[in-house]
Amino acid sequence: MYTDKTLTCVDCQQEFAFTQREQQFYADRQFSEPRRCTTCRATRKASRGDTGGGYSSGGSGGYSSSGGYSSGGDSYGGGGGYGSGGYGGGGGGGYRDRGPREMFEATCSSCGKTASVPFRPTSGKPVYCNDCFASRRA
Repeated sequence: MYTDKTLTCVDCQQEFAFTQREQQFYADRQFSEPRRCTTCRATRKASRGDTGGGYSSGGSGGYSSSGGYSSGGDSYGGGGGYGSGGYGGGGGGGYRDRGPREMFEATCSSCGKTASVPFRPTSGKPVYCNDCFASRRA
């Protein structure tokens, strides 16, 4: 199978570990080996203004060198009625903690209650509280 490798970052010239688990993750998704360490990937990602996506924690390829490659326990929802499923698995040992998600206050288009949603509401698009979203979805 795979054995841990030591790679050298093209930006800072520091050596970093490319673990068996990370190699398997990359191979499963047909990614090439990382060229930058976790810190340089995060810096590069931040300078691009990239907010990440599905797997997300370290830019090019999306995993953290601590072995985690989930979205850190966040589900896609939060307060806007988008459900509790989500893209990421678990939190916990070795997984990157993204910190609290930024939430926005909005008025429910159906009942008028205040709802907290994980996106910036735009005019012209309805926003629903959890209860109204669930009833509309059923």
